[in-house]
Order: sequence, then structure tokens, then C-alpha cells
Amino acid sequence: MKKLLYPGILFFLIVLWSCNSPRPVTAADRAEIDPTATTNDTVRIANDELQYEIIIIDPGFNSWLIARAKPRGFYDQKYLEVRNLDWVTGWNTRVTGLKPGQENLFTMNIDYNSGTDYGYEVNYLLYNYLVYFQLKNNIRLGGFAPRP
Repeated sequence: MKKLLYPGILFFLIVLWSCNSPRPVTAADRAEIDPTATTNDTVRIANDELQYEIIIIDPGFNSWLIARAKPRGFYDQKYLEVRNLDWVTGWNTRVTGLKPGQENLFTMNIDYNSGTDYGYEVNYLLYNYLVYFQLKNNIRLGGFAPRP
């Protein structure tokens, strides 16, 4: 299948990978997540012990996150989880091709399980990327309107 690249998007990759069965996340686990691990416009959030990872490579996201996103702690984790679940469902629906015409923006599924505690930082950055993506591409992924 022929793949198209939209102007402004050089490469997009987001991975949320889970190998272990869910277990309670401790404060020590959350401390291992490094929110400052960025290279150019690549944002990586990883917790190697829990084996959860998000990699976002999208020109403009890092500067948008700094300039427009609400600060950490503005939303509580439950708020972020509810929106993430809704938007990830919409995202994955488009990856599987159930909504034609959008599949070239959606190349990979996001493995997001509502029963897993990914911690605040993972939920915060995933939420903000999904807001950024929807606003940038004028797309609505679910029932909640994106707002920075």
C-alpha cells in the first residue's frame, strides 16, 4: 500500500509496549521515568523495570509541549487516563482501517490497557501528544474535544 507523508510530518512513531502482567506501581518506579530524556524533537518516556515505553518523533511536539500544554499536576491521573483511553481507541480504530481516508497518519497501534497503572508521567505525555496530534491535523479521535 502506498504511504503518503503529510507536510510537516517527517516521521511519526509512538510505541507503548507492555510485556509484564500488570502490577502495582510504586513511588520508586515512578521516579525512574525521565521526562527530560529528549533528543531534538524526540520525546522518550520509559520505565525499563515495568517495560513501558513511549517514543514520540514529531517535529514541533516538544516546543508545543513547552509552550501550550498545561503544567504537570494541572490534571489528575484519572482525568488523563479517561481521555487517553477514549482517544487511543479512536486512534487504533483508524490504524485497523475502519475509518478510510486517515490510515496514512495512523501506522501503529497503541497498546494502552485501562487496567494498567502507567503512572502520571506516561499518561501526561500521551495525553498531550494526542491533544497536539488532533489540533495539528484537525482530527477528532473520540468523544472528548482536545484542549491544550
